[in-house]
Amino acid sequence: MQPKPTFTDRLRVLFKGILDAIGTFLNGLGLTPNSITLLGLAGTTYGAYLLSQGRMTAGAFVLLAFVLVDAFDGTMARLRGEPSAFGGFVDSVSDRYSELVTFGGLLYFFLSHDDAIGAMMTFAAASGSVLVSYVKARAEGLGFTAKVGILTRVERYIVLIPLLVFNQPFIAVLVIAALGN
Repeated sequence: MQPKPTFTDRLRVLFKGILDAIGTFLNGLGLTPNSITLLGLAGTTYGAYLLSQGRMTAGAFVLLAFVLVDAFDGTMARLRGEPSAFGGFVDSVSDRYSELVTFGGLLYFFLSHDDAIGAMMTFAAASGSVLVSYVKARAEGLGFTAKVGILTRVERYIVLIPLLVFNQPFIAVLVIAALGN
């Protein structure tokens, strides 16, 4: 029995034409999938810095741009006929770091404003984010199928970014902490 497609799977199908066109363009520039992965991580790190400084709207738009950039690495590898286990591994590790650095920026913001509850919710959101990914990977490594957590990485960003645009970081981490664990 085939597993039910995730929201992320459906988005990939819906936007395949756009992803393929941009992936082809980036490949034509001589960029590699791993360079795009690392560019995405660098950009989200800058977005996290903006969040740490209380610049929520600017940080949200930077995150949006670089989360979208990170969508192209797998497409580029597929179009090159070069998808690899190593590239997938680099992408997965980069995705975890991107999320953790984002939550780190929010954690710094809450701590610098003496908001212990916001800091605790950020810690819970970050923990759920990493553990959902870990549990899924560990289960698959043992031969099981694991559909854990309500929010995937894409869905966490769909919650996070609009709430940050409207300067609501506490609500963002509260929702992710509640639904992402």
